[in-house]
Amino acid sequence: MAAVAPLLLIALLCGLLGESRSPRCDGACAEVDSDTEAVAGRGFKLGCISCKRRSEVEGSATVEWYFRPDGESDFVHIYSYNENGPTIEHNFFEDRIDWNGSKRSNDIQDASIYVLNVTFNDSGTYRCFFYRTLTYENYEYFDTVDKVVHLTVVAKATRGTASIVSEVMMYVSIIGLQVWLLIEMIYCYRKIAAAGEEALREAANAEYLAIASESKDNCAGVQVGE
Repeated sequence: MAAVAPLLLIALLCGLLGESRSPRCDGACAEVDSDTEAVAGRGFKLGCISCKRRSEVEGSATVEWYFRPDGESDFVHIYSYNENGPTIEHNFFEDRIDWNGSKRSNDIQDASIYVLNVTFNDSGTYRCFFYRTLTYENYEYFDTVDKVVHLTVVAKATRGTASIVSEVMMYVSIIGLQVWLLIEMIYCYRKIAAAGEEALREAANAEYLAIASESKDNCAGVQVGE
């Protein structure tokens, strides 16, 4: 249930300024930070999204991933993706990384990868680089964007604060909606009841006036007869 709330609110979050895990939207692309906690023995998606600022401009990009294990000082090149496809650059990740980003396009905006059979040795800092080329009418513009993911591998999944807050907010929203609907129903009932009472009063007044008029006519007829 906790995962439902962010999906339902993504359209609203795209227009807000925030801190962690808040998306920045450009057209159909939304920049969302990667999860940072993986469970040993399971698969894990390392998210890396860089939205192109000018969606109407033709572009292409290549991607490189680097990894620095906890306690180490240097990054090692672990993965590349370009027009020729993916390449695992380090033996430690051999047969353990799958491309999980943009497909069927050289205009890469999602460079996420999926790490299989995560181990505790996978804890550390990951850097994702976009090398992007934007093609204008008379020139090309080259840009480099990098994203950083600090990954912690745990033995058992823990429930994060953001997940708890999301679920609480979802239930608060549901309760608030139910209260609002109840208030609306009471308001409509009272309005209908008041309208019914008014209609009854008008009908009674009309009937009274009709009886009074009929009585007056009868009295006038009696006087003429005399």
